[in-house]
Amino acid sequence: MINAEYKDIAKYLEAAETDKREVEKVTARLKPDLTVEEGYLVQEEIVNIKLEQGKRIIGPKMGLTSEAKMKQMNVNEPIYGYVFDYMLIDNGGKVRLNELIHPKVEAEIAFMIGEDIEGPGVTGADVLAKTDYVIPALEIIDSRYENFNFTLPDVIADNASTSRVVFGTSPKKPGQFELDLVGAVLSINGELKELGAGAAVLGHPAESIAMLANMLSRKGEKVRKGDVILSGAITGAVMLQNGDVVSGKFDGLGEVSFTVIE
Repeated sequence: MINAEYKDIAKYLEAAETDKREVEKVTARLKPDLTVEEGYLVQEEIVNIKLEQGKRIIGPKMGLTSEAKMKQMNVNEPIYGYVFDYMLIDNGGKVRLNELIHPKVEAEIAFMIGEDIEGPGVTGADVLAKTDYVIPALEIIDSRYENFNFTLPDVIADNASTSRVVFGTSPKKPGQFELDLVGAVLSINGELKELGAGAAVLGHPAESIAMLANMLSRKGEKVRKGDVILSGAITGAVMLQNGDVVSGKFDGLGEVSFTVIE
């Protein structure tokens, strides 16, 4: 049976998202000794709450996939969370600030999985062989914590800051590209804000999905056919403001965009 304490923390974080208000990080007072493993137990409870509400999982997402971020957080592997159907924004659509707390945007490559991928021992080549398509994406992250201030267990518990996602609408076969060499340019109101390449994600975005499959295998889970998975940020994250017109252009993969409204 899941510890009641984890359920209480999950309700605390779920309420913060629902009420659109920032809260003190879990490790400040609620549970100062929260571990990474316990963070995932809290995350599982948040997932259960959303499923009970009738929401549907689109797929996992990876976070902390750059060497710099892992070094900053003093970890040797990324983290993961889950994207739900209510988080999806149409390409060219609108992101509402009044539904969020302090959102930031980053550019990513998403994988549309064609076959189950079960670890351990999964490689990037295994992932590419079982991926139907790749698509460009813009992820809007929105930590529920005050000033984006958190420890690693905190952010895991908070479903890895997952908030909104805009997927591209022209899927491409992964074999057409050297995904590590795909460049991405993130612009806001026509001004270049961030740029990067697929290699920023663990050397190759497929390695991120492989690592996810291997991490999930520790608890008897797997990457599933039909999952659409965010592989991790190619660019840095940029704070959003009312009126922003946001565009992500990806070499060979196309463009993704949205507008921020109040």
